[in-house]
Amino acid sequence: MPDAERLTWPTQEPRASSTRAARRPAARLLLLLAVPLMLHAGAVGTPPAAAAETWTPLFDGRTLAGWEGRTDVFRVEDGAIVAGSRTAPMPRNEFLCTLAEYGDFVLRLEFHMPGDGMNAGVQFRSRRIPDNHEVIGYQADMGDGWWGALYDESRRNRLLAKADDEVIARALEKEGWNRYVIDARGRHVRLFLNGHPTVDYTEPDATIEPHGRICLQIHSGPPGEVRYRNLEIRELASAP
Repeated sequence: MPDAERLTWPTQEPRASSTRAARRPAARLLLLLAVPLMLHAGAVGTPPAAAAETWTPLFDGRTLAGWEGRTDVFRVEDGAIVAGSRTAPMPRNEFLCTLAEYGDFVLRLEFHMPGDGMNAGVQFRSRRIPDNHEVIGYQADMGDGWWGALYDESRRNRLLAKADDEVIARALEKEGWNRYVIDARGRHVRLFLNGHPTVDYTEPDATIEPHGRICLQIHSGPPGEVRYRNLEIRELASAP
């Protein structure tokens, strides 16, 4: 029996070793072939996420191309859309509106409205009233007592959601540039001022239009200017 064991052991082990050795190059080859395929599959899977982060400028920094409104009220200066006058009061509300309409989106922009007594806002999901200077729709409000609030312009004519005063005190740069972010998805609307959430509102009325134009407002009032710049939008798939 000892002799048989000595004969059997060397005849089995080399066969097993040679089989494993033969398999290793093949396994390496399959791995080398698989890696490019996996990388390609990963690349194919990434565009939807990348596309979701695509931002489209609404303002080219030089002209009012893509917008319509009174050019004696709205103009371009130093890479910003400027509304109003430092020497003359505004007799009525005025709006500069995009030609295009938008449904679900994230809009970001910067504004500058120093001084006291001024009021303005960013309309969205809005439309013009025929033969009238006003528009109907949601407004991300701006001005003392209105900063960061959501107002329903010329429709229900009331405040839909007010920002917390303490949040505004921390967030607002009264004499400097500020950033507004408007996130509208289905009936859900959120507003952010300089990164601080100011409104989280869900529309209870299913008949309210879920799409429309974006408009920049200057409110009637004392002499003064409001400036808007770096307007960019990221369109989203409409919520079911």
